[in-house]
Amino acid sequence: MENESLKLRNVGNEKYGTDKDDVSGEDDYDPHLYRKVEHPTSNTETLIHLLKGCLGTGILAMPEAFKNAGMVNGLVFTFIIGALCTYCLHVLVQAQYTLCKRYRVPILTYPESMKIALESGPQCLRPYAKFSPLLVDFFLIVYQLGICCVYIVFVAKNVKAVADEYTEHDFTLTQYILMTFVPFVLINCIRNLKLLAPFSTLANIITFASFGVVCYYVFQDLPDISEVPAFGTLYTFPLFFGTTLFALEAVGVVIALENNMKTPKGFGGYCGVLNVGMVFVTVLYVGMGFIGYWKYGDLSKASITLNFPAEEFLAKSIRILYSIAIFISYGLQAYVPVEIMWKTYMLKHLEGSDRLMMWEYILRIASVIVTFVLALTIPLLGLFISLFGAFCLSALGIAFPAIMELCVKWPNDLGPGNIVLVKDILLIIFGITGLLAGSYSCISEIVQKLSAGELD
Repeated sequence: MENESLKLRNVGNEKYGTDKDDVSGEDDYDPHLYRKVEHPTSNTETLIHLLKGCLGTGILAMPEAFKNAGMVNGLVFTFIIGALCTYCLHVLVQAQYTLCKRYRVPILTYPESMKIALESGPQCLRPYAKFSPLLVDFFLIVYQLGICCVYIVFVAKNVKAVADEYTEHDFTLTQYILMTFVPFVLINCIRNLKLLAPFSTLANIITFASFGVVCYYVFQDLPDISEVPAFGTLYTFPLFFGTTLFALEAVGVVIALENNMKTPKGFGGYCGVLNVGMVFVTVLYVGMGFIGYWKYGDLSKASITLNFPAEEFLAKSIRILYSIAIFISYGLQAYVPVEIMWKTYMLKHLEGSDRLMMWEYILRIASVIVTFVLALTIPLLGLFISLFGAFCLSALGIAFPAIMELCVKWPNDLGPGNIVLVKDILLIIFGITGLLAGSYSCISEIVQKLSAGELD
């Protein structure tokens, strides 16, 4: 490990220009002071991006999530999952920061952090270190592309719901998905994260304006709350878990945002960007799920906008406006997998090429094509949301951060009575259980619906 440490420090010195002769200890090195970001974002811009990354299609799916859990279960467990997501994000960011201090490098990616952490962890985990970056990248790419698939289906379904009121020809959902291909390609060709900030601001304005209209519909003629089931079935609870995790967890965006901040110390802390954003988002999600399920009960659809009266102008407006907001968010969500594939796997094979820009745009267009193929194959919005939440985020957002913290603190910093070890093992078990149970439930439901020809 000493040789690995020296090797990593030398890489950091060459890449970031840190002082090779500076031999100060871990406690004297602050990685944030050595970060060189080409287009750093302010705390406000970071918060805007975080809100936009979280306030996507997931919030409109919360009434259906509550339908799968029941009113009481939904209310309680959404707060629990929100707190768990926030805590695990803190664990991840802090573990990365500790590794950066330990090996004296300004920035480590999620996959790099996992590899280095495993190399210094328990002996039984060290053989898996060399495979861990590929595994983390796989989950990150699948998750972020999964979000993009959900966004495509969401936009197409809401546009179809509006257009069907005005056109005599009944276009299929597949045709509407294909009609949106070019706009999605164009938004994904914006290469600079900072340039997306104004778009994210516009999307946030549209989103919050849309919430006003959503409230207008859901607060009208609320039924007797005693008619709404308090508890769901054990079989459908994993669907609730996957949907809520998908809605609240934004691990891929969080890592990218923290690494691109002008003042990264403002990200953590009790009143930092992460806590402020996640508290606000969790309260919104609980409110949307609770009121939406109270209003529509077992008729709640994968997006609450699809429950609104199709013939009313206000309902049509909200569908179009929110579709625009989700369309804008596609650029932010697609930024993460493109960055991973480009910088980690493609760029090193294209060194010296005078057509780097062309190849990057080819990758961006290919990414859009992949998401469209998946969206066309399985256009089941609600189950899509739950599947990607359960499969990817149980690992990325819960199990992996716990593994990383365990390894970073191994063996002498595990707290009194090895409390950190016990806590992280419980988180790992919880994450794996959520992945298996949620994925099984979703895949089972998808197979049943596709076999029955149901696409809604």
